[in-house]
Amino acid sequence: MVRLDHFRAIGGSALTDQSIAVPENELSTAQSHGSEIPVTYVPFRNAHFLSVAVSWAEVLGASKIYIGAVEQDSSGYPDCRPAYYEAFNRVIHAGTKEGKIDVVTPLIALRKHQIVSLGLELGAPLDLTWSCYSREDQACGVCDSCVLRLRAFQQAGASDPIPYLDRTPVTAVSPK
Repeated sequence: MVRLDHFRAIGGSALTDQSIAVPENELSTAQSHGSEIPVTYVPFRNAHFLSVAVSWAEVLGASKIYIGAVEQDSSGYPDCRPAYYEAFNRVIHAGTKEGKIDVVTPLIALRKHQIVSLGLELGAPLDLTWSCYSREDQACGVCDSCVLRLRAFQQAGASDPIPYLDRTPVTAVSPK
């Protein structure tokens, strides 16, 4: 396990700075549709994760790094776009000893309900996954991430197995 405690020192996001509130259910606003970067965006977060993974992959002799980035249902995060991963792969190829490590994004074009359906089909331990932006003991059920997650499970015809403070059903929205 590698701890990346520096995110709190950097701040700049509702997920890393306690003075910035995590918004509740703003999915109907322009901010959630990609026209603005939301306050839950952690500046260049996936680059930090990938840098650690690339270093470790190089030491281990691994050639692939898998990340579960999703573009279509993301909240407009710039590091969840295919172009970001294409550029990051170019950096890896230029900046590693052999240049033979690739970041793979198998879920990037899927909708969240498709990912839930795939996880159910594969028997993935979805009870061990977490999406809530506000809590770690029980999901809040009202932040954008919880709302998207609940909606995805509903659209997949399944119940979310993690504990929530408020299990008020989320209105289903047909996938685009």
